[in-house]
Amino acid sequence: MLLHAPPVSPPPTSDKRWKIVETVMRRNDFQPEALIETLHSVQQSFGYLDEPSMRWVAGSLHVPLSKVFAVATFYHFFSLKPQGHHTCVVCLGTACYIKGGRKLLEEVERHYRLSEGKTTSDGELSLMVARCIGACGLAPTAVLDGQVNGKRSPAELVSAIDKMLEGKVQP
Repeated sequence: MLLHAPPVSPPPTSDKRWKIVETVMRRNDFQPEALIETLHSVQQSFGYLDEPSMRWVAGSLHVPLSKVFAVATFYHFFSLKPQGHHTCVVCLGTACYIKGGRKLLEEVERHYRLSEGKTTSDGELSLMVARCIGACGLAPTAVLDGQVNGKRSPAELVSAIDKMLEGKVQP
């Protein structure tokens, strides 16, 4: 028995990927507590969270839009704009910062003429920062397309990104 009613409005678009998001909400009985899991499914399906998506999720789960926006902006995993084809997330948590995380970030920014939170003009690479990725023993770390790269020098990280961008090897 559903404790909450299903969405009263259709998804923002007719894209079939919304069925995945609806399945997640249905599996959780459209409970407000399913907000993070639902946002993860939107992000995974579409690559980012836009305003129409957040509005629809808010209405479907019966939570204020302000709460959806607060969750989406609090967690670094969520993005409010499309990401590049490839991503680099540099960890600046305490262990990584102490062991050179800032130098990793500065070299990626310099080499690709890219600043934190931005995407290259060709849409190939997005650069993000995380406060901690939970791999402190591998500090300093960066995550390239979802793969943790630890104990790398700035030059080694740029080389790994170059190879990733060229499609020669997986990160």
